[in-house]
Formats: sequence, C-alpha cells, structure tokens
Amino acid sequence: MKTESPISRRMYFTLVILLAALSALNVFLPPGEFAAGTADQELPASQPVLALVNALISLLFYGGLGYLGLRLALQLRLPELWDDQVSVRGRLLVPSLAGMVIGVIIIVVDVIFSQFRSVGFLPHPPFPTSLAASASAAIGEEIIFRLFFIAFWVWLIASVLLKNRWQDGIFWIIAVVSAIVFAVAHIPSVMLLYGVSEMQALPSGMLVELLLLNGFVSLAAAYYFKKVGFLGPVLLHFWVDIVWHVLWGAI
Repeated sequence: MKTESPISRRMYFTLVILLAALSALNVFLPPGEFAAGTADQELPASQPVLALVNALISLLFYGGLGYLGLRLALQLRLPELWDDQVSVRGRLLVPSLAGMVIGVIIIVVDVIFSQFRSVGFLPHPPFPTSLAASASAAIGEEIIFRLFFIAFWVWLIASVLLKNRWQDGIFWIIAVVSAIVFAVAHIPSVMLLYGVSEMQALPSGMLVELLLLNGFVSLAAAYYFKKVGFLGPVLLHFWVDIVWHVLWGAI
C-alpha cells in the first residue's frame, strides 16, 4: 500500500491543530443572532473549560477520524493531501476560485428565496466570529463529511465488499449520501436559532434552500476531494464561507 508523504502528514496535523485552536477561540467570540435560541440557558461550564473541551474534541475525535480517512484514501488511490501529481494551481487556486463563485451563487439564491418568506435572509454570525467559524467549519466539516465519511464507506463497499470493483460509481453514490447528511446536519442549528422544536415549523422554502445549497457545496467538495486531495475541499469550503458568511454577512 502507498504510504503518505511526510509533508502530507505534517499538513494534516497542522490543520487539526488549527481546528483545535479555532474551536477553543470560538467559545470566547460573540455569537450574535446565533445566541437567540440559547439566551436563557446557562453554560454547562466556564468558558475556559469549554474551550479546553472543544480543543480536545477537535484533536482526538476529528483528528483521529480524519487520520483514518487519510489512510483509507491512500488505499483507494485518491490524491494525497499534498500530492506530487497535482499542480499547485489545481490544488490551491482552482478550488479557492470555485469556492468564491459558489459563495456568490449562494448569495443570489438566498436573495431570491428571501422574497418568499417572512423571516428574510438566512442569518450569519458577526465578525470576527464569522471568520473563525468559516475556518473551523472548512476544516472540521470536511474532515467528517468528506475525508472520513466518503473514504470509509467507499473503502468498505468498493474495496472490502466488492473486491475493488466499481470504485468510481460507489464514490459518487457515497458523495450524494454525504451531501444529504451534510445538508440535514445544518437544520438543527437553524431550528435552534429560530426557537422551534420541530423541523416542520421552519418555512418550507428555507428547508429547500438549506438542503439545495448545502448539498451543492458538498458535491463540489467531493469533486475536488477526488480530483486534488483533501486540501481542495477545505479551501473550497473556506472561500464559500468567506464570501457567504464573512463578506455577505457584513453587508
């Protein structure tokens, strides 16, 4: 089996350490509108303790699952995090530009959908929380939903059960499942924000928008994961959120 390069390993653990630091920092940043649903709830512990817990979860849980995904991706012959076969332009520039374009598309779609619901635009965290949240989501969510989820299930189904057959087809089936799970996983936070306990209480147009946009981002991230390695979806996701949450949120 191909072994990962030292630079890929170092870059991965650098991303995990950055995720841990951002997860701790987010505890101290203002949540803005996102605190509305929890305004009457007391914190289960002091902020320093919560920051430490968040950092440990990022290091152990996210870091561990992501590293397993990294190893499985090598078995599947997907590009390394920093692969010599992928150009710097293809690895860094193209996913970043794609993320910016998708961010603009999301803004346009939200402007259109907002005309048909009473609550208006989807909410955004305030700056600088939006910046820290964009970076932590780009790393953490891509670790779980792309690096681990896709690599694990493609390995299990295509390599173990089907004896190395139909890997490309299985990859895209799992990518669609990952997109659905990723989109649905964002609904509870929106429910909390609007103070509702049932998904049906959210406007149907908002649910459709959340599922479509998050699913679209997921499939684009899966495409770059397969094409250029894990750094591709991280950069794509980061720039989507920079345009969508940081720039548009500020406007």
